Amino acid sequence: MAELKIDAVVFDVLGTLVDEPAGLRAGIRALPPSPDAAGTERLLLLWQRHIEREQRRVLDGDRPYVPGDLLDREAAGLVAEAAGVGDQAAVAALARSARRLPPWPDTVAGLARIGGRFPLIGLSNASRTALLGLNAHAGLRWHQALSAEDARTYKPDPAVYRLAVTVAGVPPERLLMVAAHAWDLRGAQALGLRTAYVARPVGDPPTPADRFDLYAEGLADLAGQLELP
Repeated sequence: MAELKIDAVVFDVLGTLVDEPAGLRAGIRALPPSPDAAGTERLLLLWQRHIEREQRRVLDGDRPYVPGDLLDREAAGLVAEAAGVGDQAAVAALARSARRLPPWPDTVAGLARIGGRFPLIGLSNASRTALLGLNAHAGLRWHQALSAEDARTYKPDPAVYRLAVTVAGVPPERLLMVAAHAWDLRGAQALGLRTAYVARPVGDPPTPADRFDLYAEGLADLAGQLELP
């Protein structure tokens, strides 16, 4: 660990600290009528594919930037239409489910432990408004929370990671980016940040070609590797 000298830790949020699919499933199951298990998974996939596709269109320059909560409303509309739900109040409630995502069991304690030594920066593709709701619902505690909305693009665009570098006021190599998504870490790595992969059931695991600084089974394991009490 002597070679990993950092001044702050930057955390991805969606999937890394909160269980995004679980929260969306809960929102989908609340639709009237509630879909069965297979229907819920089909609708969840529809939501996820829309978000991924539209963020990619923004990154590719095929669509002007729109904040993540607008994409959530679009996804909720598609899911509701596929489920045969026309009640606009139900559609709005479904869209808000993207702000009510449960934390992983080790998230709150892990942030407290790591935050006792290092400044913590949240860096999310969620909009500023959605991030506020997410932080409150999941009990996330930061020293600073940053939304990709401030860069008007989405990770893995370098401009998003640069937000954390600017706020921290230190060179990129003095920041440790923590994520459950290898694609996110590659984006941070390209800007010079140090990287830590944390395994989650919904994450994007590293490939054999990836070379991250740390690999952890969870936040307790990460804190141990950072030699925290």
